[in-house]
Amino acid sequence: MTRHFFGDTTVLLGRSLRHITRSVDTIITTTIMPIAFMLLFVYVFGGAIKAGSGSYVNYLLPGILLITIASGISYTAFRLFLDMKSGIFERFQSMPIARSSVLWAHVLTSLVANLISVVVVVVVALVMGFRSGAGVLAWLAIAGMLILFTLALTWIAVIPGLSAKSADGASAFAYPLIFLPFISSAFVPTDTMPGPVRAFAEHQPVTSIVNAVRDLFTGQPVGSDIWVALAWCVGILVVAYFFAILAYRRKIS
Repeated sequence: MTRHFFGDTTVLLGRSLRHITRSVDTIITTTIMPIAFMLLFVYVFGGAIKAGSGSYVNYLLPGILLITIASGISYTAFRLFLDMKSGIFERFQSMPIARSSVLWAHVLTSLVANLISVVVVVVVALVMGFRSGAGVLAWLAIAGMLILFTLALTWIAVIPGLSAKSADGASAFAYPLIFLPFISSAFVPTDTMPGPVRAFAEHQPVTSIVNAVRDLFTGQPVGSDIWVALAWCVGILVVAYFFAILAYRRKIS
């Protein structure tokens, strides 16, 4: 059964990745907005923002990476919605394949596409002056954190992809996720914010993830932020996975 699941998922993953390669503009679109934000904040607002003694692009990049992922997962919901409306899911259900492999193929496609987008953004940041003192283990920890964050958001994206009434509705859910980093420590230190805003910023998942990734980039001790960030990512992933599977079972029943 396990081999059957992995084989089916691999075949369906290949199908989804071929769709991505035929629509390269999808990855380009998901990277343009984060790069535009990075250029805007570094070269327009950066001189007026006090965020420590280091380069502002170093401070900014972790938040930009999360925005990149949040914008990318909207396409997961969009592609899933199109598959539902095209009737391909019903066709898959009539075939002797593992049912969950259909969803996992979309999730893994999202992971691959988002990792490509993240690499592109990091390359642009390097051109803009980003430098990191992180060692190999720190880079692996950063990659693991971003992968976990991508999986958590992707399973959230599966829910509107299965339940939305229109293609626009399927992808529109990502807009609040894209702007959540703006009310966090991604762009400015939270101690510069008014009381209620600061309280929200310091107790939402983006701040702990950004702080952990930022400390890893600089090679500094991460403290408790990394455990808080992992707890947020794992918690969101578990809850989103449960409701996504529930929505999927209702859809195909």
